[in-house]
Amino acid sequence: MLKKLLIRPVLCPALLVFMAAACGKAQKQSAPLPSSLPDTSSVKSNVTLWLTKADKSVLFRKQDGTLPFSGNAGSNPVITLDTAQTYQSMDGFGFCLTGGSAYLIHRLPQEQRKALLQELFSTEGTSIGISYLRISIGASDLSRTVFSYDDRPVGQTDTTLQYFDLGPDKEDLIPLLQEILAINPDIKILGSPWSAPAWMKDNNSTKGGSLDTAYYGAYASYLVKYVQAMKENGIHISAITPQNEPLNPKNNPSMVMQAAEQETFIKNNLGPAFRAAGLDTRIIVYDHNCDRPDYPLTILRDTAAAKFVDGSAFHLYAGDISALSQVHDAYPEKNVYFTEQWTGGPGNFAGDLDWHVKNLIIGAPRNWSRNVLEWNLAADPEYQPHTPGGCTTCMGALTIGSDVTRNVSYYIIASAAKFVRPGAVRIASNVINNLQNVAFRNTDGSKVLIVLNDSDDRQDFSIRLGEKMVTASLHGKAVGTFVWP
Repeated sequence: MLKKLLIRPVLCPALLVFMAAACGKAQKQSAPLPSSLPDTSSVKSNVTLWLTKADKSVLFRKQDGTLPFSGNAGSNPVITLDTAQTYQSMDGFGFCLTGGSAYLIHRLPQEQRKALLQELFSTEGTSIGISYLRISIGASDLSRTVFSYDDRPVGQTDTTLQYFDLGPDKEDLIPLLQEILAINPDIKILGSPWSAPAWMKDNNSTKGGSLDTAYYGAYASYLVKYVQAMKENGIHISAITPQNEPLNPKNNPSMVMQAAEQETFIKNNLGPAFRAAGLDTRIIVYDHNCDRPDYPLTILRDTAAAKFVDGSAFHLYAGDISALSQVHDAYPEKNVYFTEQWTGGPGNFAGDLDWHVKNLIIGAPRNWSRNVLEWNLAADPEYQPHTPGGCTTCMGALTIGSDVTRNVSYYIIASAAKFVRPGAVRIASNVINNLQNVAFRNTDGSKVLIVLNDSDDRQDFSIRLGEKMVTASLHGKAVGTFVWP
C-alpha cells in the first residue's frame, strides 16, 4: 500500500454537492410533508441510535430508548429515505487481515482470542459484525517476512509448481481464518498478491519489476493452485485481484503490472485457467487509487478480457471517490469495490473518523461500491510486524500489546458492519446541509441510515420514512447509525 508520501484527497463542498446528486444517478430529494401529518410527538418510535462522537466520549454505543416521533419538522432539515428507489447490493464491510494481523491475534491466549473474534465477527450484543476480509496471496508489506508460495534459489525456476506450498500462512493466517469461519461461515474473503515469486519477474526481485511474459501461464497456474489449496483448508476465496497496487513499485514485496499487461494476462491466461479449473472465484481488476480510472476502463473495453472480469477495485490515496461512479456508469453490468485505506499512526481520531466515514462508509456506497475495507486489522504499539521496506506507521484497527486497544478504524467499520448486512441494498436518501448520509434496506426488511454531521456545530434534524418522521441530533463530527427493525 502507498504510505506517507501520498496525501489524502480533500473533497471540496462543491464536489460533495455533486456526489450527493450524481453518485447514485439523480437521487430523489425530500418530498414535502403532508400538511395534515398527524401529531405523534408523544409516541416513541422503534428507531434506535448507535453513536460515535469525535471527542471519544461515546464510542459506537447504543443510546438509551428510541427516538421520538415528530408531527412536523419545523425548521429542521429533513433526510428522506425512499425504499422504492434502490441501487447496488452490498457484500460487506471489514478489514485487510494482513499476515502481521493474523500473527498478533493468533498468538493471543486462547480465551482472549476467542472473545476478541466473537467481538469482531459476530453480530450479537456489542459485537461489530465484520463481514468481509481481504488477505494477501503470499506476503504483504505488513507480513513478518517476505515470501511467496514458491520461492526458489536464485537462478532456479519451477514452472510446474512442484514446490508450491502455503508455507508461513499455515502457521497463523489459515488457523485464524478457520476460527473466524466457525463464527461466520458466510464471510467473504478477497485475495490479493503483492508480488509473483521473484523467479517469475523480469528483475528477479521481490520488490518492483514486472511479471515476465514467459511466466504468464505459470503465474495463472500459481493463482489457481492458491484458490484450490485454500479450499482444501476449508477456506473459500470469494474473489482475487491479479495484483495489489499494480502501479506502485515501492513496497517490499511489490510488482508493477500496467493496464495492458493485466488485460493480456486475464484474457489469455488467468481467465481461461480459472474457467478450466472450474473455479467460481471472481476476478476483480486494478486494486489501486481513484486517480486512474483509465486503468480498469482499459481492461473492461476489451470484451475478450472483460468476460472473465467481475468488476474493479479501488483505494483512495489519490484521486476522489467519484471515480467509482465513472467506471460504474461506463460499464454498469460490472461491480465496483473499495478494498483498502489506511490510518496512519499515531492518528487523529476526530479527523480520521470524519474523513473516512464521509469518503468511504458514505462515499463509496453512494458511488456504487459493494463493500468497504479499511487496511490492517491489527498492529503492535510500534506498528509492527512489517517487512523491511514495508509500512512503518500503519495503525491497526486494534493495537495488540500488553492489552488490546481499539482504534479509529475499528469504529469507522463498526458504524456500518454491524447493521448493514450482506445482501442489503442501498436505498435513496437525500444529503442536506452538512448531514452526509447513506441508507440501506436489509434482506429482513430492517432499514439502516448512517449520518455524519460534517460540521463543527450540533445539528438537529428529522428523518422521514414513509409518513412517519423522527427527530434526532448529532454533535459536530459525530456519526450516528440509525436502525429500524
